[in-house]
Amino acid sequence: MVTHPFVKINLGLDILRKREDGYHDLETLFVPYHDISDTLEIIRAEDYSVTLPHLQAQYGAAGTVQSVQEDAKVMITIARNEGVDWDPLEDLTVRAYRLLDADFSLGPVKIFLEKKAPVGAGLGGGSSDAAFALRMISEIFGLGLGIRELSDYAARLGSDCSFFLHDRPMFGSGRGEVLSEYTLPDDFRSGYEIKVAVPEGISVSTADAYRGIVPSVPSVPLKERLSRPVDTWKDCIANAFEETVFRKYPALAEMKKSLYETGAVYASMSGSGSAFFAIYPL
Repeated sequence: MVTHPFVKINLGLDILRKREDGYHDLETLFVPYHDISDTLEIIRAEDYSVTLPHLQAQYGAAGTVQSVQEDAKVMITIARNEGVDWDPLEDLTVRAYRLLDADFSLGPVKIFLEKKAPVGAGLGGGSSDAAFALRMISEIFGLGLGIRELSDYAARLGSDCSFFLHDRPMFGSGRGEVLSEYTLPDDFRSGYEIKVAVPEGISVSTADAYRGIVPSVPSVPLKERLSRPVDTWKDCIANAFEETVFRKYPALAEMKKSLYETGAVYASMSGSGSAFFAIYPL
């Protein structure tokens, strides 16, 4: 089975309060972005891969990393132009398999992942891979897991992971795992386009982004501000991470400024950064 996990942007991101469990309550609008995606194949161990010949031809031995779990239940191959600087057996797709294996005693699998989504950019590429992996494994082994059960597993892998089980805008609260449907205005969907820009050489960890954050509850809720005309968002909708991240990476503040200079009506960092998105009128 082959899928193409997409990434997301955060349209507004308010950090409301710190919780007793160490996490933060937030509000944000998750919006799917399909122009950047990975390729994920998961098959039973005895089946043949359809993506491996492509990965070998495009990346060669130097561009792929392969690992086998000690009990031989998982073999994972990851291909990425920039190289793989994390333990493949700790990739979120493997962790997704382990979660389900603990409850359902699954058979062995082979995972092939072509990473196109940037890492450490606030676009949720790893979380998307995990969510797609949960759904794929459920289908491969006939587990019959519905969206509620899959969401429960996804929330254990990442705060934004559950969103990627949906292919539409979703309003996130709690840690980001509490989701509700949200419909963007018709004029936004028909009159604007979104473009994502990823700076070279800057990767922001979520832990670093949270350092120095001062939570606050806005006087006007995010949902109400999102209902205003798009060309007013610049003055009323912000990403709370920008203040702390820009202090550490001034080049990112300059990048945001440059997006407005190209004609964007709204520009913002996505998640904890370092990627940006810009909204342009058609």
